[in-house]
Amino acid sequence: MDEVVIKVRDDGPYKVTGPARIVDADGGTYEIPPEGAVALCRCGLSALKPFCDGSHRDGGFASCERALAS
Repeated sequence: MDEVVIKVRDDGPYKVTGPARIVDADGGTYEIPPEGAVALCRCGLSALKPFCDGSHRDGGFASCERALAS
């Protein structure tokens, strides 16, 4: 069974591996196929929000969160 995996990348975007559907505030959708992946901006600097365009590299974004053990 395919599952959605969201990986937090140190000092970078969230990598979302499909299958998944991203829905914006206006109801617009972007489908990620089972073999696909996208990077979602979390620095706020991307010109392609909600997708990452690499702006975090020059913008000085730093974040290294870790998931709490379950």
